[in-house]
Amino acid sequence: MGTLSNNLLINLIAGSIVLIVSTSFPAYAKKVKKLTDPALVQALHQETYDTQTKVTDMDLLIWLSAMSSKLERRIPNAFYRIRLLSAIYRESRAEGLDPQLVLALIEVESNFDRNALSHAGAQGLMQVMPFWKNEIGSPEDDLYNPLTSLRYGCRILRHYLDRYPNAIEALAAYNGSHGRTVYPDKVLGRLDKHWRFKNDQYASQSAFNSKLASSDAPAEADDRWILN
Repeated sequence: MGTLSNNLLINLIAGSIVLIVSTSFPAYAKKVKKLTDPALVQALHQETYDTQTKVTDMDLLIWLSAMSSKLERRIPNAFYRIRLLSAIYRESRAEGLDPQLVLALIEVESNFDRNALSHAGAQGLMQVMPFWKNEIGSPEDDLYNPLTSLRYGCRILRHYLDRYPNAIEALAAYNGSHGRTVYPDKVLGRLDKHWRFKNDQYASQSAFNSKLASSDAPAEADDRWILN
């Protein structure tokens, strides 16, 4: 009976995704059939269904579904893609950041390559410099671990948003190019072009400095994120 109920729930989630995304996000209409892919539906179920309360987080489900279609070309593995997006959402909210901004920053920094290494030595998804381990972490932290990179990157970005009066300066500081606008313009351009979401928390530049009240706890880094 438990297996039947679980399968029924998964099928209902799949149907709900198709209906909700088709009606709420017409731009994804041609891709919506892909949302019935069993691996994707299972991944969405695992990330959005609370086994204790028996409740599905529909807001997160809609967001993950929409962002998954945008990220599928870069990350074909449905389970890794959904878990990564879920972690981006949680880590962003934990630091009071717009997840859409973080997605745009990751695209510019590493194009979602968790093994990215810059000429300057910046590592991982959010291209964190190793010296930050002495500032906000510990020497043994693995900056190529996606969860570790997200935790560091979001905390660093929050630091600069609190330090500088606007998002342009904060983004430039994150990139080590304070005083120039090439990098901020690139990130905000990707945000507008690729990652806008109809429920964006940040509708204007001034809102980048707003803190979101959130009770979401950041995810824990573990070996599950070292995927082949």
